[in-house]
Amino acid sequence: MNLAQLLLRQARVAGDRIAILEGTQPWATHAQWAQRSASLAQHFQAAGLQAGDRVLLFMRNHPRYLEVLWAAWWAGLVVVPVNAKLHPTEVAWIVENAQARWAFVTSDVAPDPIAGLERQVDVESPEAAALFMGRPDLADAVPWPSRPDDTAWLFYTSGTTGRPKGVMLTHRNLMTMGLTYFVDVDPVGPGDAMVYAAPMSHGCGLYAIPHLMAGARHVVPASGGVDPAELFALGRALGPLSTFAAPTIVKRLVEHAEAQGLTPDGCSASFKTVVYGGAPMYLEDIRRALRVMGPRFVQIYGQGETPMVGTVLSRVHLMDAAHPRHLARLASVGTAQAPVEIRVVDERGRALPTGEIGEVLVRGDSVMAGYWRNPQASAQALRDGWLWTGDVGCLDADGFLTLKDRSKDLLISGGANIYPREVEEVLLTAAGVAEVAVVGGPDPEWGEVVVAFVVAKAGAAPTADALDAHCLERIARFKRPKRYVFVPELPKNHYGKVLKTALRAQLQGQAA
Repeated sequence: MNLAQLLLRQARVAGDRIAILEGTQPWATHAQWAQRSASLAQHFQAAGLQAGDRVLLFMRNHPRYLEVLWAAWWAGLVVVPVNAKLHPTEVAWIVENAQARWAFVTSDVAPDPIAGLERQVDVESPEAAALFMGRPDLADAVPWPSRPDDTAWLFYTSGTTGRPKGVMLTHRNLMTMGLTYFVDVDPVGPGDAMVYAAPMSHGCGLYAIPHLMAGARHVVPASGGVDPAELFALGRALGPLSTFAAPTIVKRLVEHAEAQGLTPDGCSASFKTVVYGGAPMYLEDIRRALRVMGPRFVQIYGQGETPMVGTVLSRVHLMDAAHPRHLARLASVGTAQAPVEIRVVDERGRALPTGEIGEVLVRGDSVMAGYWRNPQASAQALRDGWLWTGDVGCLDADGFLTLKDRSKDLLISGGANIYPREVEEVLLTAAGVAEVAVVGGPDPEWGEVVVAFVVAKAGAAPTADALDAHCLERIARFKRPKRYVFVPELPKNHYGKVLKTALRAQLQGQAA
């Protein structure tokens, strides 16, 4: 079960079909893609790389990303995807920890040599072109006979608290994710197109797998990133696009559509499906997105440890406004995806009744093999076949999971549990509020108090008194913030997640 077989299959049955585009310009057919990847695989083997060796990808979104990715699998290697925005010292740590031998880069991301590598290749250089120049006979091409439980993708967590951990994802894990897409997320055909605007080093890049399975097209924007005007134009030129986007990207797409006066029908010319996840999508934000862009959206909940597979909030559920619990469902992350089970348990692992809050557990073939060179963390996260996600939530009678927070974000004030997301949802409905993050600040009397960091909308100036009154009308008095901090922006990591650790550190420093 080598994922490279997916590419070989398409090269044989639909070799002349355009597979990869850079903007609107064709980059490779399926046959060209397979020949280039097979050629690079031969160079890997000739250079002495052995099955299981690690190859790093540290580059902006680029058509070569897909060619290198499948070449590594073709040769039985393990891909280490690295976000292009990481600092060189962070990358060097990953190289050392992963014991990576080669790296493929773009010069804008990695202008200097990365320590610890045997070879570093700029994918836009003549050196790289030579590696892809061979033309192996695909009739006789045979990818390395990887086993289902061989590691294929070594993904380093975002590391918002301490050093990141290397998540070992197998060919079975990723094949499960790819097949699940068709069942739970969206049907795909050869006429469809997946656009890579979010980092290909994360979930967006993994969605290349189901789209290759279906023989669809793969589009890398010419900018290599998120430009809403460019993406809407690409969709109009190539046909409606599908993509994966963090909630921050969804907001940018919605704001562009609003600014251009687009109707939902107008948006349908550019986008078929926008799968969102990776960070909280607040109720008011998804309601606005549905109002502006229409039934384009599907939510997934997963983690690096169970990639893109956990729960799904389908297009049907998102648009079922007549359902009596529609708003509650919009605020949820949906129901368990087909290949996994979901439980909510107490600290001893005992299943909790419907509606009670506890830690979310996931079990199924998408769940990682463990953490790279970290047996202690693996044993903590994987117990009796279940992945302990560290997320806190509850299940309703219909199986819809509503997340409350990460377990580490729960704050306790005067002995009462307070879930920051609940407070954030309320504050986002207040006039003049664009973004908000709620954390616990140290307090000698209460232990912790609720502190809200607020980003105002352009031209607005919400006040602490107005926000306090807004909260008191909607949530219990003990949950409302005791302090409001108005900031121009919230600190975020490279995937758009708010760094609450940085906000808590700021409060700790002020207290000290």
